[in-house]
Amino acid sequence: MPSGTTSRSDAKGGALKPPCGDAISPVWPGRGGSEERTMTEATDILVVTERWAAEGRKLALATVIETWGSAPRPVGSHLVIDEAGAFEGSVSGGCVEGAVIAEAHDVIEHGAPKILEFGVADETAWRVGLSCGGRIRVYLERVA
Repeated sequence: MPSGTTSRSDAKGGALKPPCGDAISPVWPGRGGSEERTMTEATDILVVTERWAAEGRKLALATVIETWGSAPRPVGSHLVIDEAGAFEGSVSGGCVEGAVIAEAHDVIEHGAPKILEFGVADETAWRVGLSCGGRIRVYLERVA
């Protein structure tokens, strides 16, 4: 783990379970999580990030860095968040975006990057709409 990063997990050391009852729709609602991520999608988010930074917004960039099992978005998927909570992109197809956005406020304010890990227990997978049962690890950093 890079110096200065923190990992977020529950008290038992397991992955956080996102509050998926308030799931947020991904930017590309017509694209399924099992599809390959295109260079255009990744570039689009980075273009938005560059534009928002040029506008003077304080930003955090979340990037999927690792997946296990069936994950809704592939490695390299991005989500950019500004200090007001506006966002573009997707790291999970909607279920964990709310939790990532909440963590982004701390990263924007304090500057220390974080590694977030999310998973859904098999018994809750269908209830929250994430039937894949996979896990993802997300690197969250402030954009200067």
